[in-house]
Amino acid sequence: MTDIATRVHNHNFDIDPIVRSVLDTDFYKLLMAQTVQKRHSDVDVTFSLINRTKSVKLAELIDEKRLREQLDHVRTLTLSRGEVTWLRGNTFYGKQRMFSPEFIDWFENFRFPEYDLSRNGDQWELTFHGPWPDVMMWEVPALAILTELRSRAVLREMEKFDLQVLYARAMTRIWEKIERLRKLDGLSLADFGTRRRHSFLWQDWCIQACIEGLGDKFVGCSNCLIALRREVEAIGTNAHELPMVYAALADSDAALAKSPYAVLENWQKDYDGNLQILLPDTYGSKTFFDRAPDWMAKWTGARIDSGDPATGAEIAINWWKEQGEDPATKLIVFSDGLDVDKIEELHKQFYGRVRLAFGWGTLLTNDFRDLVPGDALAPFSLVCKAVAANGNPTVKLSDNAGKAMGPEAEVDRYRRVFAQTEQSTAPILV
Repeated sequence: MTDIATRVHNHNFDIDPIVRSVLDTDFYKLLMAQTVQKRHSDVDVTFSLINRTKSVKLAELIDEKRLREQLDHVRTLTLSRGEVTWLRGNTFYGKQRMFSPEFIDWFENFRFPEYDLSRNGDQWELTFHGPWPDVMMWEVPALAILTELRSRAVLREMEKFDLQVLYARAMTRIWEKIERLRKLDGLSLADFGTRRRHSFLWQDWCIQACIEGLGDKFVGCSNCLIALRREVEAIGTNAHELPMVYAALADSDAALAKSPYAVLENWQKDYDGNLQILLPDTYGSKTFFDRAPDWMAKWTGARIDSGDPATGAEIAINWWKEQGEDPATKLIVFSDGLDVDKIEELHKQFYGRVRLAFGWGTLLTNDFRDLVPGDALAPFSLVCKAVAANGNPTVKLSDNAGKAMGPEAEVDRYRRVFAQTEQSTAPILV
């Protein structure tokens, strides 16, 4: 097992590129890229970095030269022969050949497109523009690079024994969490922590700890490269990106209202009835379920990713009941800002009522809170979102007003179309 503290001290990560493979990304990006490449390769999109935590002044912490070096390195990456073999031959979610030969051929020739980087006060402005299948692949590497460069900037000021103690404390913290979690009956937990991880080496260590400490209660990880190397299941389905872009392409209010369901119709066709997990909160979970077509009730479950998680789960459960479905057969995946206390609370409330799963993200792979002076390694909320499609702005409403995004006039229009009259606001940690 890697001695992370010594690696940091001796080399300050210079020998370790932050992103070391095209597969050093989340599994859902590949699944979404396949459907996008098949159906929407001619759509132009723009992705932009958004730092919701303005107190973290990234342009003051991160040197431009180091940032460009890491971004430029990503543009040199290509799939290795072994990685292609894994994608072609591996079984994902019990399905062989999850990825079509056409997609594999495209992905083998894939290269990350150009980026635009500029400074705006104490923040970096980082944007990517071009064909949707190409540009969407930047999201996860861009977030991992900015987050780890921030970690490196703080660690660079620390001496050898400070680093040893820091990582010893962080490892103890993670192991204590794992000891609590393995007491939960029927736990099903996966790592969702790639995008805002402390570092690649640390994410890999955390996943190894989960494998050993949780046994079969740890069902896999979202990171494709680590899933390949550690021989665990690659976990993921889809994200808000799809409905946001579909909505931006809608040519009327009526088409806009139907766009979230158009996403799911295409998804169902492209994956032959697999990967059927609803993500209802992009434009408000209540309206999503109120207007949902009957055929959606047969889907496997739903992922709850914003707002009060218990409320979101109850909305889904009540809808299934109304549709004549047994909620006990349905899967609820909680994935928003989870840590041990919240996992224990939700497990107690819903275990036995539904099938439960938890996507544990930033507070698994980047919980260094209060471990350095000034809390300089505390996780922060950084996202990289599609902000335009074919020149039209994208909008996200969410079940948490703090996560809403888009031009004010368009946000007002979407709230009218999706009948979102009330929206709670909750603190955003990540």
